[in-house]
Amino acid sequence: MSTTDSSDLVNERKALPPLGTGAFRRRLHAVALIATLGGLLFGYDTGVINGALEPMKEDLGLTAFTEGVVTSSLLFAAAFGAMIGGRLSDAWGRRKSIMLLAVLFLIGALTCVVAPGFGVMVFGRIILGLAVGAASTVVPVYLAELAPYEIRGSLAGRNEVMIVVGQLAAFVVNAIIGNIWGEHDGVWRIMLAVAALPAICLMVGMMRVPESPRWLIAQDRRDEALTVLSTIRTQQRAQAEVDMISEIHDMEKDRVHGSWSSIRDSRWVRRIILVGIGLGVAQQLTGINSIMYYGQSVLKEAGFESNAALIANIAPGVIAVAGSITALWLAQHMNRRTTLIIGYSLTTVCHFLIGIASIMLPVGNPLRPYVILILVVLFVGSMQTFLNVATWVLLSEIFPLQIRGLAIGISVFCLWMANAFLGLFFPTLVEAIGITGTFFMFGVVGIFAILFVYTQAPETRGRTLEEVEDDVTTGAIYTHHLRAKSASQR
Repeated sequence: MSTTDSSDLVNERKALPPLGTGAFRRRLHAVALIATLGGLLFGYDTGVINGALEPMKEDLGLTAFTEGVVTSSLLFAAAFGAMIGGRLSDAWGRRKSIMLLAVLFLIGALTCVVAPGFGVMVFGRIILGLAVGAASTVVPVYLAELAPYEIRGSLAGRNEVMIVVGQLAAFVVNAIIGNIWGEHDGVWRIMLAVAALPAICLMVGMMRVPESPRWLIAQDRRDEALTVLSTIRTQQRAQAEVDMISEIHDMEKDRVHGSWSSIRDSRWVRRIILVGIGLGVAQQLTGINSIMYYGQSVLKEAGFESNAALIANIAPGVIAVAGSITALWLAQHMNRRTTLIIGYSLTTVCHFLIGIASIMLPVGNPLRPYVILILVVLFVGSMQTFLNVATWVLLSEIFPLQIRGLAIGISVFCLWMANAFLGLFFPTLVEAIGITGTFFMFGVVGIFAILFVYTQAPETRGRTLEEVEDDVTTGAIYTHHLRAKSASQR
């Protein structure tokens, strides 16, 4: 596409009728709330293992390695779920895909609850992993494609808020159940069973929400897309958006095909997928999910008693929710690149401080558990405020419509594989080199993440998905932030 055509898209975006207010805005927020129940399940099913693992280890006779297998089986399956979910959503639609995921969430939860031993537990966790991974690709894309560009960051970012709400809910449920019925056999089964409730709500709720209008346009079902947009926009705005989306779709469909061939044939598409992979893997190599999965174990190693660690573990969950809510505001007022660079700088500092604290305050020092808890809370707060929402929003924005599900699936596959290997080896790593070595390692990785974001991450805030798509397929996306920086300095 020529520079003139790109300028025309910018002018069309500027000429769009204002969003306005009314029942359609409430409808949009209601649809987003239902869809993000997938994020809530994502959070609960990944967070519940944090408190369920200790009693489960005794009942099922888990070793340090099989403990890692139970945790990481969900994560490895999530990697493949991300790939399958992305492809399925491109072919079958976003809405139907999320409905299928709700069924998998329910089946997986019930399988884990009734698991008589290690094998069935891993099988149930694999089913949950497929659902979690697919949800991590389909739900953000669905939200981004529904959202008007003016509020896309905050709307798409709500999924990450629901993920941490789900994790906090898991921590709270674990603390309540663990402290009330902790002496009873099979208490972990009750913790796992709670996940069935939001799965049922998601399944019923998705029956009442519309399909993604951008996906409908990609299928040449423009009248249906206009009908959908008319329920969540003013009529005038809906027609203008359909015209704009259709225009870029018609221009790009010969350039970007919905298959692997577009990755093979376009160096710009290959590059943006590599950027997406880098963003996803860097986010996981902060070690955030090691804290979410093994927070109780880390706090016990820091010096807390078992029940005290279970309660103290709620603190990172609370700060995660507060940070994610703050991140929704940042998504509307701060550039994505700036947010990510600040986030990686803060988390890297926290990693080194945790490592230093574990050296300066040896085991037995009464200050050790509290100092490490405070630093862990600061780390989680920095991560959720500046990194998690921005990463997921950016991943939902940067890929062309024709391969959006496939491309985000590839990126999130790599994200989940990094997550899975950390989940598998984190207990062994802490056992071998302790908190000190583990967090120093995360700190070194953080330095490389800062350099990657600074040199490779594109800027997307304040632009329509169609403008971003045009710049991706021409390569202009990689110089857009440099042009903006240069203009701001003049």
